[in-house]
Amino acid sequence: MFDSGVGGLSVLRALRAEMPHEHFVYFADSGYAPYGERDDAHVIERSRAVLATLRADHSIKALVIACNTATAAAVHLLRAEHPDLPIIGVEPALKPAVASSRTGHIGVLATRGTLGSRKFAALLESLSALAVFRLQACDGLADAIERQDGPETVALCDRYTMGMGEFGPGSGQIDTLVLGCTHYPFAADTLKARVGRGVRLIDTGEPVARHTLQLLTARQVPLRSTALRSGVTPHLANPPTLLSSGQPMALQSAVQRWLGLDLPVRKSR
Repeated sequence: MFDSGVGGLSVLRALRAEMPHEHFVYFADSGYAPYGERDDAHVIERSRAVLATLRADHSIKALVIACNTATAAAVHLLRAEHPDLPIIGVEPALKPAVASSRTGHIGVLATRGTLGSRKFAALLESLSALAVFRLQACDGLADAIERQDGPETVALCDRYTMGMGEFGPGSGQIDTLVLGCTHYPFAADTLKARVGRGVRLIDTGEPVARHTLQLLTARQVPLRSTALRSGVTPHLANPPTLLSSGQPMALQSAVQRWLGLDLPVRKSR
């Protein structure tokens, strides 16, 4: 699986919970980030390069693109170029948000690249009759989370939520907030403090993990069914492999902070 940086760790966390016996390889392409503020050509080039590395060096049996921007720009191309490989993308969880909302007013936080993509536009159009969506491009927020810059993350969460309208359970208020970037769940506590505990935050991690397992089962991809060592928690017996095209310490620190794992990170191209 890969992301432009550490945001995809939110998806990795969900995948490890859903498939605790599987071995995951996580590639943080932080040397070429941020994806969300770059053009499609850049994102496509890097997506192809990362997938080539994962196939050549790690013999992966499936790929999860743990990045909304990369999914929007590259998932169809990668599937066409690698028809033998199950490839799972992510997208802002608008459908679960529609099912959850009582007021019919839904906020969406995402990168400019995601909100401007044709894939997102088609998804939004398919649901436009079911709810009112208030979209907010969050320039700089993924990068602030990536750098673990607490003050900047708080300031940007303030700015972007204040610009969306009124949150709450009342008529016309936003009662559901979609976290449309895999980085944003790591700012969930900050966002909840600003929009109120009664507003439901929805991210893509758990739905993507469930869909991944369903797809691999349907395509009869062999899955591990037992831990590597009897009596050992699968997570401990089979820790993920971590790769980064940027500074390894940034990913190592994020994994320790958000997943509670102290693991080495290998530099990759």
